[in-house]
Amino acid sequence: MRNNLTPFDIANNVRMTRTLHKGAILIVEGTTDIRVYERFLSKTKCKFIPAHGKDNAIGALSILEKKGFKGILTIIDADFWRLDGIKPKTPNLFLTDTHDLETIIISSDAFDKILNEFGSVNKIKKLNKPIREMLLESGIPIGFLRWISSPNKENISLFFKNLSFYKFVDKKTLEVDIDNLIKEVKFNSNNSTLDENLIKKQLIILMKSEYDPWQVCSGHDLVQILSIGFLNIFGNHRGKETTPEVVDGLLRISFEFSHFCLTDLYKSIVDWEKLNQSFEILN
Repeated sequence: MRNNLTPFDIANNVRMTRTLHKGAILIVEGTTDIRVYERFLSKTKCKFIPAHGKDNAIGALSILEKKGFKGILTIIDADFWRLDGIKPKTPNLFLTDTHDLETIIISSDAFDKILNEFGSVNKIKKLNKPIREMLLESGIPIGFLRWISSPNKENISLFFKNLSFYKFVDKKTLEVDIDNLIKEVKFNSNNSTLDENLIKKQLIILMKSEYDPWQVCSGHDLVQILSIGFLNIFGNHRGKETTPEVVDGLLRISFEFSHFCLTDLYKSIVDWEKLNQSFEILN
């Protein structure tokens, strides 16, 4: 599918879906989200629409609500909304409990299943701290740099896709070198004017704050760091063969209904169904 879809395209897709399906319709950011949610939500009573982006998802919902469209719900990644103090303006828009879907999974018991399967028991016992804690400590400076770059902060539009994590993550400790992190992001963004010293000062100030790391850290970053850890520090023979893409897929597969029903997102869906009794989403 073309990647220049607009909120109007998504809204029209929802309208076309409603002509054949009279039940609930759920808009999510992308197809990978659907692969997780469809295991817990009813595929017969609820139809899933990928919006191919957060702005599309929010925009399509707004378009449909203005026309009085019923039985529509949208789930998006929280990203930095809670840090920015942004709240959904409609009861039909829900956020993930943590920064994104990946961090929900890593914060759950599903993560322990992955460690048990691909981690070395002896190597993990020798670590000075739990692996979750290691991941969060490494992910925080990257997350804060993403936040600084975001539209609601400095809006400097740094480019984080395809970063070479080995250039700033120590493969023996998973610690992040802040100077190398900034240099790699600056190079990756082709931004020769970025003031590295100023950005570093901002990062250090933020890292001394008490923001919830689960709202700061990006799941993509934690997956990349976890993959480095499996390969170099605590993986068994199978863990050493995993790539970030494989780790990401394993996390999604390991996330079960027993984990999902403990989230605030699940509770919000239950409450939504009570208020919209003609429409069902949960199995």
